[in-house]
Amino acid sequence: MIAIYYFLALIAWFIGAIPLLFLTIKKKYRHSLPARFFLFKNPRLKSSNVHFHACSFGEIIALKPILNLFDNKAITTITKTGFDEASKICKNTSFLPFEIFLPFWLKPSKVLVIFEAELWLMLVFVAKIYKTKIMLINARISDRSYRRYLKFSFFYKKIFSYIDVVYAQSDIDKKRLEQLGAKNIKICGNIKSANVSKPNKNYQKPKERTIIFASTHKGEEELLLKEFKLSKSDKLLIVPRHPERFDEVVSLASKWCDNYGYEFKKFSENNDINAQVVVIDTLGELVNLYAISDIVVLCGSFLPDIGGHNPIEVAQFKNVLISGKYIFNQKALFSMLNDVYFADYLQINELLNKNLKQCSIINKADINEIIQDIKDTI
Repeated sequence: MIAIYYFLALIAWFIGAIPLLFLTIKKKYRHSLPARFFLFKNPRLKSSNVHFHACSFGEIIALKPILNLFDNKAITTITKTGFDEASKICKNTSFLPFEIFLPFWLKPSKVLVIFEAELWLMLVFVAKIYKTKIMLINARISDRSYRRYLKFSFFYKKIFSYIDVVYAQSDIDKKRLEQLGAKNIKICGNIKSANVSKPNKNYQKPKERTIIFASTHKGEEELLLKEFKLSKSDKLLIVPRHPERFDEVVSLASKWCDNYGYEFKKFSENNDINAQVVVIDTLGELVNLYAISDIVVLCGSFLPDIGGHNPIEVAQFKNVLISGKYIFNQKALFSMLNDVYFADYLQINELLNKNLKQCSIINKADINEIIQDIKDTI
């Protein structure tokens, strides 16, 4: 099966190479695609005790407390934001190349730690050739993904045959993983609830009631602002999820403010929030703003195809938390909270006029077993 898979991946690369080159025109892919699919400025990792692989910025942030415990490590990521954050933690950081390159690109390690759903057949196969212990941590399978996984269960059974231990988020995830062939499964909760990002800057809390539209996606800002109204004692901060959309959201929010007479600015002008409506057009500020906010409208949940974002970072500050109903990727985390308000965009104004309860965390994950497992292996 491995030989057939490699041959098919090689054909896919030849077919897709030229379209991928055109995609590199977009700023979002300018660094990651050449590195992953053409090995451009993407040198091989140095050999390490522990190789951590995670997809993007949020996953690297969640892993950070574990990453900091190990000196002789390597990190691979998929996205540019993930790569930039990982590079701050470890010089031995690279983009994970496309599967056809892994047999001659991957370096040996004693442990390979894969985060969540980064299941690449050639990655685990080559690692096992090097007699590496392979751990899948924070494993989850959403309702939507589960149906797709079942259609290709023969493929995932092959992947799981190389994985030595799986740390799952919940009982439901464990059952689903078992059906896909995973073995030696342990439940430790969602690591994102144990490793909550803390503020790295201290901003003064505004006198106004501060509302955040957090981690917004394309289409959500327009949807939420359509019926949204601010009182004179309210301040609105809009935080787009993806940096390549900053200019787009600044333009949209500026026009909306002009229509309704709200004072507007973008955060990068003076790195402050001294306006009634501010678009946060820099990375790494969200948790700093959660710390001084009153109400967080957690986005990625008002459109049906995203699945929500991590609510634990919000709940640690005991803010009011409002979410859309589409949270299929974050059900395990939301189940750890009390007093979350689920609404559609038309209900938000109504909620803001009520006496709302603050959100709180009722259960956190324990990562000590994972850390000990890695230490015992190296």
